[in-house]
Amino acid sequence: MKTFLETERLILRQFTQADTDNLFTLDSDSLVMRFINGGYPTAYTTIQEKILPKFLSYYDKYENYGIWAAIEKSSQEFIGWFHFFPAIENAFAVELNLVTEDEIALGYRIKKADWGKGYATEGSLSLINKGFSEWNVKRVIAWALKVNKPSIRVMEKVGLKLEQEFTFTQTQLPNLPVNELPAVKYGMDKANSL
Repeated sequence: MKTFLETERLILRQFTQADTDNLFTLDSDSLVMRFINGGYPTAYTTIQEKILPKFLSYYDKYENYGIWAAIEKSSQEFIGWFHFFPAIENAFAVELNLVTEDEIALGYRIKKADWGKGYATEGSLSLINKGFSEWNVKRVIAWALKVNKPSIRVMEKVGLKLEQEFTFTQTQLPNLPVNELPAVKYGMDKANSL
């Protein structure tokens, strides 16, 4: 397993086929999936045949972009993942004309047991700082449903600013009620970074 980046408390490493169970456990928690698909678990075969192969494909496609498993240093346990990749890789964002080619999308999914420990902020800050200082990133963005206040707090803590309000379509997020489809896009240019 190739380590991509380390923070004070986290190791971000490449995913492997052996992570199928880790992803299944993460995506089986209805609270973790609440703002992603209404709280439904992801099927094991979907992780095996679609999600994990997509994650792995980034490592061949990009040197410094992708989706990485987050490991807690103290326990060596899998706690979730972070993504940092060209925003145009996200089909929903492209459909909504939400992103441009120069934007790098930041995202995270953390196990409920590890919420509130600052891991999402710590990992995100590390990726943003590396992106701006070493990988020639010019602009970082992230988005979340308006009702997902914890995720929005993380975006604000790492220095991203509210740039746009938009609404996902019912086709994109069919398991969420219509009143939860409004969302926000946050962003930061390298010139304005912390």
